[in-house]
Amino acid sequence: MKQKTVYLCSECGYEAPKWYGKCPSCGAWNTMSEFKVQPESAARGTNTFQRGASRPTLLRDIESGDETRFYSGIGELDRVLGGGAVHGSFVLVGGEPGIGKSTLLLQMCQEMCKSARVLYVSGEESLRQIKLRAARLKISSPDLYILAETDMEQIISETEMLAPDILIVDSIQTVYKRDLTAAPGGTTQIKECAMSLMQYAKNKNVTIFIVGHVNKEGTLAGPKILEHMVDCVLYFEGETTGPFRCLRAAKNRYGSTNEIGVFEMSDHGLVEVQNPSAAMLAGHPQGASGNCIACVMEGSRPLLAEVQALAAKTQFGVPRRTAAGVDYNRMVLLLAILEKRCGLFLSSSDVYVNVVGGMRLDEPAVDLPMVLAIASSFRDKPLPEGVMSFGEVGLTGELRAVSNAAQRINEAYRLGFHTCIMPMQDIDEELTRSMNIVRVKTVADAIRAVL
Repeated sequence: MKQKTVYLCSECGYEAPKWYGKCPSCGAWNTMSEFKVQPESAARGTNTFQRGASRPTLLRDIESGDETRFYSGIGELDRVLGGGAVHGSFVLVGGEPGIGKSTLLLQMCQEMCKSARVLYVSGEESLRQIKLRAARLKISSPDLYILAETDMEQIISETEMLAPDILIVDSIQTVYKRDLTAAPGGTTQIKECAMSLMQYAKNKNVTIFIVGHVNKEGTLAGPKILEHMVDCVLYFEGETTGPFRCLRAAKNRYGSTNEIGVFEMSDHGLVEVQNPSAAMLAGHPQGASGNCIACVMEGSRPLLAEVQALAAKTQFGVPRRTAAGVDYNRMVLLLAILEKRCGLFLSSSDVYVNVVGGMRLDEPAVDLPMVLAIASSFRDKPLPEGVMSFGEVGLTGELRAVSNAAQRINEAYRLGFHTCIMPMQDIDEELTRSMNIVRVKTVADAIRAVL
């Protein structure tokens, strides 16, 4: 049978039937290489989880048992997973190189080894390198098994002999199958290796964690089907030059995708941040224009963050706009609302917006704090001390209600804030006795209330 020829991009793993000088996916030049794929490999991923048992079964006749979970000993990780890792689940941890994915999983092994057998497979480091990193992280569990291997068949063989409860593969881009001619890290290799691990997890009821790197667009390198295979997709985010890291769930079949875990990178590994709001507000400048405190909800956790803005007269015909930590298009929309509804002529000013601490705020409730920070910088007038805000801004300049207002206000009061600027919505009257609640209908009213 004739072999199939494919062309793979070495930068992003894009697969094409013909050669391109420029990769259609990532735009890199001269990165497409030719590989031959064995024709029988296409059907290798069609095996069912239980061979010979692929007959229809009534839902009421299926025995599920109680949902049991492994607790990692890292509270922030367990929060994002929905209370721990489920037995037999397949978890993908993605992030940029150097962000701390391997560190997080190695620290997780320290506690999990007390109640389960753990095998850590590394395709990027030697046994000696892992030992040195474990010593630096003060990981000394005698029950942790380490394997430095990239051959998928050998990994499965060793895993079957050891029969661990938890398997960690770092990373999926480095492992390969010998019967495939594609290069390690290519689309075909990643898909087939992930399929083998998924079948092993479901057949043997083994919890598997795999590490996946992201490309320069911020998406996981390799085929999109990788994210569909796994039960849970975790993204490890943050600035590599900053101390804080955020763990988010982009997909979770066993819990919520709205939770967030916050860590701080130290000399001895990742440290849980029990009070993220206080950490994010450390060093908050007093008496400076262009900053406002926002309160957003990350799952069930209210989180306070500082939104900073800088509006300066431009010397060029087209003003510059830059957004870090907030959506760029949302910022441009709010600038248009300020100019149209509030009379702030920002078309001749450069505007820069930043969220302190490397956090990314995607909730609509950050609209009002962003507007107040921009207006404060444009007028060069600081907001009063002890003021925080939240609220969604509409195109006509009106303020829309947001959820969990009481939780946001209580978190702000706990951290010492005494005034809250918010939309017109019903709240518990008890809150008005502890804080000065200023409810406004429009953006213009909110700006007049504090500036």
